[in-house]
Amino acid sequence: MNTPPLRRRHTACLGLLALLAACTTTPPEAPAETPLPPPPALRVEGAPALTASSVQAFQRYADIVGHAFVGWHPTQREMLVAHRAPGSSTPQLFRLRGPLAALEPLTSGPERVTDAEWEPERGRYIVFERDIGGNEAAQVYRLDPDTKATTRLTAYGERHAIATWLPRQQRLVVSSVPLDRTAAGGRRTEVTTRFTAIDPLAPDAPGGRRVLAELPGPGWFNLVVTPDERQAVITRYIAATQSETWLIDLPAAGPATEGKPAERRRLLPAPGETLRAAHFASGWSADAKQLFVVSDRASEFREMMRLDMATGALTRLTGHIPWDVSRGDGDPALPLLAAAINVDGRDELRFFDRDTGAERRVPAVPPGSVGELRFHRKSGELAVVTDSPQGPSQIHVLDPASGRLEAWTKPLTPAGLDLSQVPDQQIVRWKSFDGRTISGVLSLPPARFAGKRPVLMLMHGGPEAQSKVGWNGRLNHLLLERGVAIFEPNVRGSSGYGKTFLDLDNGRLREDSVRDMAAAIDWTATHPRLDGAKVIVAGGSYGGYMALAAATRLSDKIAGAYSSVGISHFVTFLENTESYRRDLRRAEYGDERDPSMREFLNAISPLTNAEQVKKPLLITQGKNDPRVPWTESEQIVRKLQARGVPVWYLLAENEGHGFARRENADYQFATLVRFVEETVLK
Repeated sequence: MNTPPLRRRHTACLGLLALLAACTTTPPEAPAETPLPPPPALRVEGAPALTASSVQAFQRYADIVGHAFVGWHPTQREMLVAHRAPGSSTPQLFRLRGPLAALEPLTSGPERVTDAEWEPERGRYIVFERDIGGNEAAQVYRLDPDTKATTRLTAYGERHAIATWLPRQQRLVVSSVPLDRTAAGGRRTEVTTRFTAIDPLAPDAPGGRRVLAELPGPGWFNLVVTPDERQAVITRYIAATQSETWLIDLPAAGPATEGKPAERRRLLPAPGETLRAAHFASGWSADAKQLFVVSDRASEFREMMRLDMATGALTRLTGHIPWDVSRGDGDPALPLLAAAINVDGRDELRFFDRDTGAERRVPAVPPGSVGELRFHRKSGELAVVTDSPQGPSQIHVLDPASGRLEAWTKPLTPAGLDLSQVPDQQIVRWKSFDGRTISGVLSLPPARFAGKRPVLMLMHGGPEAQSKVGWNGRLNHLLLERGVAIFEPNVRGSSGYGKTFLDLDNGRLREDSVRDMAAAIDWTATHPRLDGAKVIVAGGSYGGYMALAAATRLSDKIAGAYSSVGISHFVTFLENTESYRRDLRRAEYGDERDPSMREFLNAISPLTNAEQVKKPLLITQGKNDPRVPWTESEQIVRKLQARGVPVWYLLAENEGHGFARRENADYQFATLVRFVEETVLK
């Protein structure tokens, strides 16, 4: 079983914590007041000049970095990990041959590499994805692990991703969608998703690539092939609470099937069912007579279920757990299914018997929230990634049979920094405007900071994401050294609290989530350690829209706002986001082609209400962002400047949906620290 990758800390779209990801390069020592020029690709407007000391102040927190699990070697007890090494600007791919062994670099360069897989039979080579400057036009490459030589397998001009393997045929399956660069004037009325089987060793030879399926529209992902490689199931994502599972016949190699459309039929909801629910394809039984899915069709929460392919009967396996199954893994040859259960903002590991669905005992794992889970297909050991307020992602290997737990990575931590002293986070709750209970994650500064503390309120992205218990990254500098509380509300529309809650901000209900945010700000004034008059609202992506909404709608309640890659106008956003995303976003925000909805979206957009901005505002943006095009930040900055309203603006020419390069991220965070100082710490 391989449940949909709903992201460890923030799901669906990046949040500010991810956009301010911790890095590991330590800049050279410099005199305390040495001017700090912006990186060459970063344009700065309105923000004050920085000094080298402003970056050095938070370096020990920026230098703390963990390791992301990427994949097991198919036959050896070793793995691939992604890691941002000292001296590097971006995360790269490494080979880890054993517990706490030295990392062997496999990739390098200015562009990050975090998604990769071994060739699944013998591990002869690796395939990985990489884009350019955050443009998300990812290409797939073959990598020789010994020579480090790479070969591009896909064509430029489209967005490609590793979908799955056909091991018997020694073929890699790649998904591809067209890219328009709509913000630069491109346009596409119809979008298709293509799945192609490629021979990574001879992609351009006769028969080296063949199209398996061309599916109408976007949202097709998570292709799961039957053991005999004759069929596959795939998820069609329509909206956060609506997705379908389809069965596809995979054409065999040969001229007789070349160019023929793949036969497909919908499994869930079954033909004739009008049920609106989420259905995610997950994994097969060894004989392909049973299909594992994750669905919320039977309750408020996403459950693990088993579908009998002959009768269509569904068996609920986790219906007794009133929380979402957020991710998991299993294999037809293994007796256990592993799942992470999202319990009130913290992912917990659970085991289930593959045949009966009965819950099994789980050996002790490190405290914190469980991220990636992956069984080794040969040994049956489980790679478990956890993080907590006391440290970033760490990989352990668990033997379910014996309970033996072994650390394979250890976060890099500067000498003299004791992370065990970082305070635990709290789940807090308050009543919103309509009496509904809303919750959030609160990180309080150490007790040595007396009096009521200013608040950095982080609004997650998505909007169907969720803030969870976990590592605060470089924001720990503000928390532990400056005494600024970190508060992360999960307003209506967030995942993790049931499908009804998830839909409460759709379409014309959009501003109800802003009212939840207002109630959260009011709640801070009731907390004995928080200063409700010193709240900065910040966020990335959709969270960036929430920050702009606070700056316009809630100006009298806040001290300032920080928007990173945020939506400033829903109509221009929907018109300019990439074509393959447009219909998926219309399902959430509304269809701007409908005149009445267009009028509503215009009315609530921050750009329309820019005259209400009366508090300090910081905006950062990547020029190559295909999700929230750079024009969203540009247009509100220019409108505010034309009115003479001060605004700090950072635009990176070599970034996309957030700042990934260390030099840009350092400057961005130093600017945020200065913004916090000027706004709530004076």
